[in-house]
Amino acid sequence: MAEHGLHIGFTTLIVVVAGLAAQWISWRIRIPAIIVLIVLGLLLGPLAELWGGLLDIDSRLPGFQNLIGLGVALVLFEGGLDLELREFRRVGGHIRRLVMLGPPIAWLLGAVAAYYIGGLSWPVALVLGAMLVVTGPTVIQPLLRHAKLNQDSASLLKWEGIVNDPTGVLLAVLVYQYFIYSGDGGSGVQVLMDLGLAIFAALLFGGLGGWLTGKTYARGLVPEHLKPPLLIALVLVAYELANLFQHEAGLLAVTLMGLVLGNMNLGGLEDLRRFKENLSIILVSALFIVLTASLELEVLQAMSWRSGLLVLAFLLLVRPLSIWLATMRSGMRSEDRKLLAWIAPRGIVAAATAGLFGPGMVEAGYADAEQLLPITFAVILVTVILHGLTIEGVARRLGLSAKHDGGLLIVGANAFSTALAQALGAANISVKLVDGSWSALKAARLAGIDFYYGELLSEHAKDWVSLHHLNAVICTSGNHFYNALVCKALAGEFGQHNVFQLPASHTMQNKNRRLDRQQRGHIAWTAEANSVHLNELLAAGWEIQLTRITEEHSVETLRRDLGEEWILLGTVGKNGRVNLKSPEVNLAIRKEQRVIYFAPPRQHEPVAEPADNKGDATD
Repeated sequence: MAEHGLHIGFTTLIVVVAGLAAQWISWRIRIPAIIVLIVLGLLLGPLAELWGGLLDIDSRLPGFQNLIGLGVALVLFEGGLDLELREFRRVGGHIRRLVMLGPPIAWLLGAVAAYYIGGLSWPVALVLGAMLVVTGPTVIQPLLRHAKLNQDSASLLKWEGIVNDPTGVLLAVLVYQYFIYSGDGGSGVQVLMDLGLAIFAALLFGGLGGWLTGKTYARGLVPEHLKPPLLIALVLVAYELANLFQHEAGLLAVTLMGLVLGNMNLGGLEDLRRFKENLSIILVSALFIVLTASLELEVLQAMSWRSGLLVLAFLLLVRPLSIWLATMRSGMRSEDRKLLAWIAPRGIVAAATAGLFGPGMVEAGYADAEQLLPITFAVILVTVILHGLTIEGVARRLGLSAKHDGGLLIVGANAFSTALAQALGAANISVKLVDGSWSALKAARLAGIDFYYGELLSEHAKDWVSLHHLNAVICTSGNHFYNALVCKALAGEFGQHNVFQLPASHTMQNKNRRLDRQQRGHIAWTAEANSVHLNELLAAGWEIQLTRITEEHSVETLRRDLGEEWILLGTVGKNGRVNLKSPEVNLAIRKEQRVIYFAPPRQHEPVAEPADNKGDATD
């Protein structure tokens, strides 16, 4: 017994470490994490056999099946929490088409392909078509972070993946149960009753449960430190109760619960979202490792040539046709329709469902149901790898994402920040200037700078300000506390190491008014470079310049030419990424980077830019 516990503990440790290592590797080499997770999972499978049972990874074991169900439930709840109704209002008509017409069309087309191309019987073909309706947030969300799509396109993929996931599972369950009941003398009336019970269970445990949870939190009946762990427990309770009430209604219930809570305007919701996102990253990583590590080579070898053609049919025929039919005459941009027609990676839910339904249908007398698992896994592998590797390039070609993921967001319009935006814009670097004062933005408007007039932290800005192509933030307003607030709000999106603010004025730097490091962004440039000082230097004739670092023109040469009176602002890499200087962050300056600096004109000697500087341009 103790040895079995050791195996479980060691296996869990290896799976979690491997999953997080895959996430880090994908971040370093800039490819979707799902691809690295699949590769590591396929490597861990044979390794588990070599270690003589010490490493025991098998997703078909009852314990793993239960953990997979709970993990998928938490992932879907986290996805539902991110579904904000104001996004639906902006692209609602298109989303309604995708989530109402898309699944039945994809189901029928998939079933026809499975029957005529894959050679499966109609019962098995209908179950397979239903299972592969889902695209899944477990794979869509990481791809969206990687591709940096514009808000509308990302919303379409996100809503489709999150809403269609439980819908597809429920559809697959109903079709599966129909044929199981048919074999036992059941009828379609039972299926309709099951559907009604599933919807009722979702409304009761998910909708009402989520509303009651939100009201409890809003009234302060739960202390802040207990809210995240209690929420996890309540999600799992809703999942299990809905499943007890009606088989496989739990996924629909937790998605609805997340949707309700996410739109109740609760205070502290961002902290809950961040906690859930961190948990979801661990769960998704571990689940993909487990599912791919437990995939046996013999399972894929059992596929026939017709099964291979069926996989291609799902990729090249079923998905494009279903999107074309579902969005026909909807007014959706052709670029979005093309992207949706190609991007449809399947994930954990499809794999878990196939692992459950395949053996069940074989036992019920449908012999060809043994093809469900290998075909589903083949579709998962092909779509995840192909769509993961191509989504960024396809989105760029369609004009739905930035050509490079670099640029600077400047919050606070004044003479210096406007001059900085002009200098960067003239060098083909993406920049957006934000301020709530129309008069403060006058110079930026006249100069043709991309700007947003309004409060960056408002709901309107969340809906309409596109920041996906920018990688760093500098807050330059004269209010030190406002700058700190914005940095804290944007740290989750840009990364703590990419949010900066001007230092406080000298009157703000006494210990009674100094902000703690955890409550602000990194101090930009130097401790003396506050807003007043920078604008005084600009009025005295200082200029913002860019120059490229080469063998002939090194950093040492630049320092010698400029002398002591100048301020290093940052660097720009070949891909257009802006890295700002801070006394709190080490800034490495490499060859072929461009240096941004602020210096008096008398000490500035222009350095010719190479002709290929346009290669640094961003959207």
